[in-house]
Amino acid sequence: MKRALVIQLTRFGDLVQTKRLVLTLQRRGFTVHLCIDRSLEGLARIIYPYCEIHPLIAHGSGIEGQGKDSVLPVNYKVFRQLAEIDFTEVYNLNFSTMNYALSSMFDPARVKGHKRIHGQPMKEAWFELAFRLAAERRNNINLVDYWAALSPDMIPAAEVNPAASPGGRGIGVVLAGRESRRSLPYNVLAPLVLSARSVNKNKNIFLLGSKGEREAGKKLLSKFPAAVAETAVNLAGETDWAGLADAVAGLDLLITPDTGTMHLAAHMGVPVLGCFLSSAWCSETGPYGEGHTVLQADVDCSPCIEAQPCYNDMNCLKPFSDPYAARYVVTRNRDHLPKGLSVFESGCDFLGTQFVLAAGNDPTGERRQRLRRFIGCHLGLLDIGEEGPFPDLAEKFYKDKDWITP
Repeated sequence: MKRALVIQLTRFGDLVQTKRLVLTLQRRGFTVHLCIDRSLEGLARIIYPYCEIHPLIAHGSGIEGQGKDSVLPVNYKVFRQLAEIDFTEVYNLNFSTMNYALSSMFDPARVKGHKRIHGQPMKEAWFELAFRLAAERRNNINLVDYWAALSPDMIPAAEVNPAASPGGRGIGVVLAGRESRRSLPYNVLAPLVLSARSVNKNKNIFLLGSKGEREAGKKLLSKFPAAVAETAVNLAGETDWAGLADAVAGLDLLITPDTGTMHLAAHMGVPVLGCFLSSAWCSETGPYGEGHTVLQADVDCSPCIEAQPCYNDMNCLKPFSDPYAARYVVTRNRDHLPKGLSVFESGCDFLGTQFVLAAGNDPTGERRQRLRRFIGCHLGLLDIGEEGPFPDLAEKFYKDKDWITP
């Protein structure tokens, strides 16, 4: 029996975005094992019921109220279990201290992604190249495809998630994302939600978020007409993983910033209306698959780095505050789109999920398509004789060691 271990110790959205890699390994005949942070165990069992799950404590969220003394025995038990399994391939997707410690348990020749060789941290050649490609963030590839490309014979992108279609249950609204600058304030979000609701009248509204966002939900409801607010359901802080999955399943639309819940909706085939600003850019982390829409803030300084201060008075938020943004949601008329906002629709191509301009501006669109063909040739998905050559891109992104050594 062939076994593959996927080490994915980061957060909610990243776990969902590992799906193409997991499905590819399964199709290649592997029994797939997933090593994750314990806080995500319930979610992992919902999304990957066919995988063996190994939950350890990688973050404070995995302690779940237990004393710090519990970390070592819990993790030691998981380490021992993994050490006793004969894995043919190990996929280490991140470069945290814990990830490196886990990868060091296995023969480096079997580890793909991040690993240590003779004590030195190393990256797979594909990761080395992808890190350089990420310098052009507006033209970067989707994170799902970045991880999946570690494996040969990726399954087609269109087979990862169902094509999005309305389910009839109403509209979900994610109140906030992990990074505060990526989220719309309640007074900016309210007109967009009401506009989306007006397209299909009498739709139920469900507010989704953590316990800390329940008050934000109440403030959002205060901006709705009384008849709408009375029928809306504030589920912030009220759902576990199973409850969140139930709340998202069958929605007509999910309005959300770049969040894990957005990726969960895409996993279920729920249409997403993404509001991307600040450090979020749709080509990198947009909802995966066919049938999603992203309202993308397109200002000179975007996408930024969230950890750095904003020196531009949150210019990327202003287009969402323009009344014409809500009007566009209703009409989908290009003439109603405010300056500084672009609209992208998701689809699938030879490489993975891509976002195609539907309205607004996309000054780097032509280069992004050229980069996708360059990457496709590099990965063997396209014939370079038909698509290439790419001398300018090769000169910029390839290094000597890429071709001097295997």
